[in-house]
Amino acid sequence: MKLPIYLYGHPVLRKECEEVEEGYPGLKELVADMYETMAASEGVGLAAPQIGKNIRLVVIDADVLGDDFPECAGRRLTLINPEIDILDGEKISRSEGCLSVPGLSENVSRVEHIRLNWLDEDFVEHEEEMSGFLSRIVQHELDHLDGQLYIDHISPIRKQLIRSKLRNIAEGRTRCDYPTKYAPKK
Repeated sequence: MKLPIYLYGHPVLRKECEEVEEGYPGLKELVADMYETMAASEGVGLAAPQIGKNIRLVVIDADVLGDDFPECAGRRLTLINPEIDILDGEKISRSEGCLSVPGLSENVSRVEHIRLNWLDEDFVEHEEEMSGFLSRIVQHELDHLDGQLYIDHISPIRKQLIRSKLRNIAEGRTRCDYPTKYAPKK
């Protein structure tokens, strides 16, 4: 089932998420719904807060980027309670966008090499070092679990320049090609 994506300004996007316990009700269905929602929205990653769930759950399907970024080829990941270690390496600035911040993209500096520990949807533990654009996708999605958005990593000047666009998103004056949910009216 396609779920609405919560947009910038909704409080759920700014909350730190809770760990997912084994036996979480309807987890497999939720994961399937998240993959369907992400694909229908033409995204490569989706975190649970983006569908209104305050839990540490992320789905990634980066295969579509495999021609340009070989590390993404065939990569489909369900990340439950992920933990990230930033490994040595310089920060690289690349453009990022987000389904919760539609119509915008900004350059964000991130390290290119990480180590990730996570549970899959069967609660099997995994550990892997990741590099390149796949590492960027993971970092972007894990930020959501800590109540952060990619725009939190841009300079104050850039944020000032896009302030009116962000306000339009938060006030429901943005159109998307996918179902959305705006912040509640005050």
